[in-house]
Amino acid sequence: MFQRCLICTDFSDGLYRLVEFVPSLAASGIKQIIFLHSVPLWEEGEIPRIDEEAIDKARDRFQERLKNVPEGVEVKIEVTSGRPLDIIPKVAKSYQVDVIFIGMPMRSLLQEKLFGSTSAGLVRACSTPVLSLRPQLISAYTCEELNLRCQHLFRYLLLPYDGSNASNYMVEKLKQQAQSRPNESLKQCMLMWVIEEGGRRAIPKDYQVREAQEKLQAVKAELEQLGLQVNAEVRLGNAYEQILDAALEFDITAIAISSDNLGKLIEWPVRSFAGELMRRSWHPVLFFPPQR
Repeated sequence: MFQRCLICTDFSDGLYRLVEFVPSLAASGIKQIIFLHSVPLWEEGEIPRIDEEAIDKARDRFQERLKNVPEGVEVKIEVTSGRPLDIIPKVAKSYQVDVIFIGMPMRSLLQEKLFGSTSAGLVRACSTPVLSLRPQLISAYTCEELNLRCQHLFRYLLLPYDGSNASNYMVEKLKQQAQSRPNESLKQCMLMWVIEEGGRRAIPKDYQVREAQEKLQAVKAELEQLGLQVNAEVRLGNAYEQILDAALEFDITAIAISSDNLGKLIEWPVRSFAGELMRRSWHPVLFFPPQR
């Protein structure tokens, strides 16, 4: 599905482990991998300066683990000094990457407001799709488990869909990626429309269900034309609960989402569906930034 990826790590999120699984990532169709780590400026003196020693140590840490790079796969190591939110968009643009991998710790909306969030800020700064991964899981996987996870990152995607501009945009971006996907990549999608209890009370629920089913079938047909196996389902209940339950039930590898308004994704005190799902999900979340 993606062929050029930027993997960002601060060495505490577990993503640096992926440097040992380049063959597994390549098995999913990825042809170019850039590993990026940013080193804070050294500020013990009166004037902040680049910490060359820390940069060398970080680069060595990558190189020591980088082995068995398959033929036809290019791996780059980028270690630089500065703020991640300044560096990541520049490196992504320089290499013209298709997707950015980042770690996303479990945080509440209040914690993001008080302490900031690199992942939340990144989706505002980049037009490139962002795959957020839970550091707790990446760190806890055994080598065997991580090997399989890297091979199947995008194999079966859950697509929350409700006919909104955001969900239509997400489907269009996914179709673009699917048209040129490697054979080892995306195989299957699960379209899910959740009708919230209590919403649109003037309209009978059975009518809402039929309307949602008809719209899902149209999208399903579009995706099937690209050679994908597609399931579609309408559920009643809380959208977050139903989507996260479905991710477990259908053995989903990642959840794909977008947002109507990029600012509302993380602004306080506004909650957006995409932002809240990214906070709650233990599954990887593939976020397609909206058009600017």
